[in-house]
Amino acid sequence: MNIGEIAAALTQYHVVLEPDKNVTDWWAGAPSAALGADGAFYVAARMREADSPRGRRGYEIRILKSTDGIHFATVNRLTREAAGVEGFERPALVFDQASGKFRLYGCATNGRGWWIIRFDDAADPADFRAISARPVLEHKPNTDRYPAFTGYKDPVVFFAEGRWHMMVIGCDFVERIHHFAGDDGERWTLAGPAPIMENTGWHNFFTRPASVLPMPLGYLFVYEGSHFTWTDPAYNIATGLAFSPDLRRFYDLTPDAPLLKSDTPGDYHTWRYSHWLRAGDRVFVYFEASRPNNTNELRVGVLEGI
Repeated sequence: MNIGEIAAALTQYHVVLEPDKNVTDWWAGAPSAALGADGAFYVAARMREADSPRGRRGYEIRILKSTDGIHFATVNRLTREAAGVEGFERPALVFDQASGKFRLYGCATNGRGWWIIRFDDAADPADFRAISARPVLEHKPNTDRYPAFTGYKDPVVFFAEGRWHMMVIGCDFVERIHHFAGDDGERWTLAGPAPIMENTGWHNFFTRPASVLPMPLGYLFVYEGSHFTWTDPAYNIATGLAFSPDLRRFYDLTPDAPLLKSDTPGDYHTWRYSHWLRAGDRVFVYFEASRPNNTNELRVGVLEGI
């Protein structure tokens, strides 16, 4: 399947989760997905309301379960109040093959910036406890490269090359991709130069990590971004693809234009926060996309032969 065929296939999708209110700026999305040892699909999604100040609107991490990867039921809800944070952004859900347990990461704000948090592991995602949230990657003002740096958010966590990896957004005046690694998923150090991709071309405003899909050779790196001329480029975000042979070098496969945008008519073309999950000979792509009334919903498309 080539890049054009991927884009065409993902115009066909199912709606997994709608926002709790069908009102402008209410969102359901920012998904992260994992397969359990029994073949069950789990998705962690961020629920967002429209009434709080920006940056504090993520009110819940909702955990969903499915037997087919398409039709889901809610099995857990972790609220910002129970976690003791002002607001959530994107979570990261991972099944740890070594322990047989699930890991759940997230990001939160205390009003001064963003940091990455982790919850206690659970054998069943229904058992994650919001009260167990603790920081595992925090902003250190005296060592960061950019003077306006405000922290890390939206983690993409996976195990590869014998180590745990975490791609995050590093927030300064724009958003850039930083790559951390560690042996236990608790302590993290930079794995290479930051950022790992330049903010250039169609993604010259924001360039952010979305997903990492292992391939027979190397890794498909899914990124997202926005152009400074787009309407509200902080939220009007599209998706592109890159390739990495070793998680150290990254080559942009879509430098001239995004591959994936929402085809739903409206003010925004948002197609973002995608997680690409291989299950057998198919890849399930979970993503957040805009709707005509400026709400966002969580969708899934399925790719064959990738």
